[in-house]
Order: sequence, then C-alpha cells, then structure tokens
Amino acid sequence: MDNAQIAKEIVAALGGRENVRSVAHCATRLRVMVVDEAKIDKDKIENLDKVQGAFFNSGQYQIIFGTGLVNKMYDEVVALGLPTASKDEQKAEAAKQGNWFQRAVRSFGDVFVPLLPAIVATGLFMGIRGAINNDTILGLFGTTSEAFSSTNFYTYTVVLTDTAFAFFPALICWSAFNVFGGSPIVGLVLGLMMVNNSLPNAWDVASKAAEPINFFGFIPVVGYQNSVLPAFFVGLLGAKLEKWLHKKIPDVLDLLLVPFLTFLVMSVLALFVIGPVFHTVENYVLAGTKFLLSLPLGLSGLILGGIHQVIVVTGVHHIFNLLESQLIAADGKDPFNAIITAAMTAQAGATLAVGVKTKDAKLKALAFPAALSAGLGITEPAIFGVNLRFGKPFVLGLAAGACGGWLASIFNLAGTGFGITIIPGTLLYLNGQVLKYVIMVLATTALAFVLTYMFGYEDDTKDVKAAKEAKEVAEEVTALSQAGVSEETVVSPLS
Repeated sequence: MDNAQIAKEIVAALGGRENVRSVAHCATRLRVMVVDEAKIDKDKIENLDKVQGAFFNSGQYQIIFGTGLVNKMYDEVVALGLPTASKDEQKAEAAKQGNWFQRAVRSFGDVFVPLLPAIVATGLFMGIRGAINNDTILGLFGTTSEAFSSTNFYTYTVVLTDTAFAFFPALICWSAFNVFGGSPIVGLVLGLMMVNNSLPNAWDVASKAAEPINFFGFIPVVGYQNSVLPAFFVGLLGAKLEKWLHKKIPDVLDLLLVPFLTFLVMSVLALFVIGPVFHTVENYVLAGTKFLLSLPLGLSGLILGGIHQVIVVTGVHHIFNLLESQLIAADGKDPFNAIITAAMTAQAGATLAVGVKTKDAKLKALAFPAALSAGLGITEPAIFGVNLRFGKPFVLGLAAGACGGWLASIFNLAGTGFGITIIPGTLLYLNGQVLKYVIMVLATTALAFVLTYMFGYEDDTKDVKAAKEAKEVAEEVTALSQAGVSEETVVSPLS
C-alpha cells in the first residue's frame, strides 16, 4: 500500500476530516488532535502498513511512523484537507486536558526538557573527567590526580562541568518564563539574581564555610546555586506577573515600567519569600528521594525499575526530571538514571524477542527498528507499537526492569547527568562505573529477551490473527472493487 492510500485509510479511521481538529508531527510520530476519541478505529490504524504503533496521550492521538517516513505521511494527510497546527499550538491545547496533577507534571516537563542538551553535555564532560582523573590513567602520562587538579587544564574541565549547575536557577527561570508566556531575558536576569556573587554561596553555607545573611533579623538569605523549586516558582509567578502588567500599564510606559516592576516585585519575593519557603520544601523532597534510593537490599531499584515504564505510559514520567535535577544539583550524581536505564533496557529486550520469534514479516519490520530505537533511549515505538499491543511482553519487560533496577542499586550505579540512557548513557558512567553499567544493561536485556521469547509471545495470538484477517479482507475488497469498475457490454433480449 502506497503512502497516499495509507493516508486515506488513516483519515477514514480517525472518523473523517470532521473529527480532526489539527495535525502536526514530531521526529517520529504523527500527532492528531481529535474531537471525539470514541470515533477513532484504533485497531484499523494499528494494523495499517508502515504504522509502527499508535496511542492516545496528553490529548493527542499519536501514530508512530519513524523518522523520515513521518514527514511524508504528514504531507499526505495534509493534502487530504486535514487542518494543521504547530507542536506548540497542539501542546497548548493538550495542556488544558487531564487532571491537575497531570497538568502540573507536564508543566515541569515543559520547563526542564529544553535544558536537557546543556545537562546531557555537562554530564558527559563529568564522565570523561572522571575517567581520566585517576592515578592509573594519569600514571601513563607521568602525573597523579593531585598534581592534575592544580593544572590549568583541570581548571578548564571545571569550567566545562560546573557552569551549567552553578547557574542552574538562571536556566530554569529562563525556561519557565518561556513556557509560561513571559520575556525569557527577564527570567534569565531574575535567575542570575538568585545566584549573584554578593549572596553567600549555597555550597559554602552547606559546608559551614559561610553564614546566611539575616534580613530583618529572621529571614536567612543565601544563594540558590543548588536549588530547583525556588527558581521554577519564581519563573512561573514572574511570567504571570509580567503578562498581567502588560495588560494594565499603558503602551507608552510599557517598556519602562513592566520590566522595572517585574524585577522589583519578583526579586523581593525570590529572596525573602519564595526562595526560603520552597528551598525548605525542596530539602524535604530531596530527603525523601534520597531515603527512597537508600532502601536496603536494592529495594529502591526493584520498585522503581518495575514501575517506571508504567509511569511512562500514564504520561507523568516528567516528574523524574525534577527529582534527577535536584540530585545532580545537590550531589553531582543521579542514581535514578541507572534504574530508569534498566527499565527501558528491559522493554528493548522484550521487543527484540518478539521480532526474533515472530514469523510475521510486518511485525518483524516493526519490532527490530523499535528495539533499536529503545536501545538509543526512545521506548515509545517499542512500548506502544509492540509490547503493550500483545500485553505479555510489556509485563515481562516490567519484571526484567525490576531485576535490572535491583542490580543497578546493588552496584550503586549513578550517572553524572541525566537525559540519556542505555547505549548513549554509557558515557555518563566513564568515571569507574562503566563495567558494572555494561553488565547491568546486558543482564537486563538478556533476561527480558529470554522471558519474552519463552513465555511472552506466540504467533497464533488473537491480535496477529486479527491483523492478518483484516489485511486479507482489505485486499479482497480492493480486488473486488477494482474488478467492479471494468468495462462491460450489457444487452437486453426484450424491449
């Protein structure tokens, strides 16, 4: 079936043009906003040629095609008259849907996702520095870690690894202003105010090398170098305040008064109200997170590794961005990354087992690229395209993920950053952990593969039969319709 025909089938299965509000696409998926989800023929869409899976999430029906092909399919459905929208417009529409907790978590995700390139790069630099900054490696060059730490080159590595986290509140404020409709440059400056050198450095205060400044005799004020929540709420409230001021202040005074009042009000709130209050809240959240991760006998990895991909399916997994950023900012390491890697690795192994075992050509063509994508840290094609469709592979993947998470906890694995996992994530463990990391990944993959191959999938499942029958019926109907339009001569023997 060619792309044009697949596009027609998709439009029909979506309930027709009148059931589609807008269509957009990302790197791998066609994202459709629909009027009524009940009108979607989901089984038909999932069994179409070239469709790698489909699922409904965040107010969008997302059809997985993979890189490259999704652009062509987008052009085809748009040519059929479907209304278009940008990803930002769809995101704004989707943000109105779901309960308050889902919307709050999506907001956290929207703020932290744009920061991932900086966090990932910084984490990689930390891993590389950790790999070379040991006496065994440095001994090959005739030096020691103590001597290396006093060199100019080491200073350069500190610049590479510490800048993003030293100014993390500024990055968070910038992103929050951008997400919530304020001026990003105003957010950036507000964030820089929170880490101004005139304030006692948070790390120095924590190590008792400095004391907080007491304003009015009872408000302790420090820099917020290792804080996340205060910067987030300063950005959120600051953007709302700026938008409100734009509506109230006359245009002739807008440029002068809006930034002035925003800085004045928000700097006071940031240093004397939001900062101290949410820094305290953040300490409790961080303490709770560390308590969970420190459960004995690897229980934290067992629990989190087993449920993480379920959380992904619910769409609220961005909460981990907040927790991981707190751990990195406070300690420079992220135990969550290893556990999440185990959970994702297990789903990749389960998908690979389905691809190896099935004799269905279409399912093989879907499973192998999905497994590779999961190995690179993108599990949606594997989860929604294969494992959830057949049920057992997903469940057995959860079980293998729990075992892998337990192993990660037993090994005390912790990444030097977050945002990348499995194959690319190896670079976060170059600081003496890489062997244990590779063992964990291979063991988890093998366990998920064996469990799924032996107990999780058979070609005679109801879904595979239904897919084949639907394809055969479609081909028969197409053949009959083509035969019905051939030219014939009809002669009547009577008047």
